[in-house]
Amino acid sequence: MTRRLSALPTSLAALALFASSATAQDAAKADNITAASNENGRYYTADGVPTFNIAPDGTMDWMTYSGFRRYHSECHVCHGPEGEGSSYAPALKNSAIDMDYYDFVDVVTNGRKKVSASQNSVMPSFGQNANVMCYLDDIYTYLKARGSGALPRGRPGKKEPKSDAIRQAEADCLGN
Repeated sequence: MTRRLSALPTSLAALALFASSATAQDAAKADNITAASNENGRYYTADGVPTFNIAPDGTMDWMTYSGFRRYHSECHVCHGPEGEGSSYAPALKNSAIDMDYYDFVDVVTNGRKKVSASQNSVMPSFGQNANVMCYLDDIYTYLKARGSGALPRGRPGKKEPKSDAIRQAEADCLGN
């Protein structure tokens, strides 16, 4: 009986280690969302990945609002309104949370083809489409806000004003 009791702390230690590992994974996922810095109206995680910022009163950053507009002009035809997915293509709001940012950029830029016994799917390349590429971070932050549940369905209401730096970057990208 003493053996069993002495094994109990070891089991509890293993359980605690497993729980702390799960907590670390949850924290890493939260770090994929939490804004740690703001550079001229652009918000970034601690790792420098674009993210959204929604104030307690519902005011959202300009990039996320712009992402709503750009997503609905270029992406929703296949991926459904508000990143919810369709019978034709997956829900991108989930991809923005689960997929690494750089993988997301790669798929949008270069496209992807998946062939399996149950389905064939093709994501075309948007690397030459300025209406997507100049606003890719905006689209990503919008989908990330939707996927995290921070942004409900529907047209966003309040938004921060567009900064001069964002305005200039947009003009430079579009060649204006």
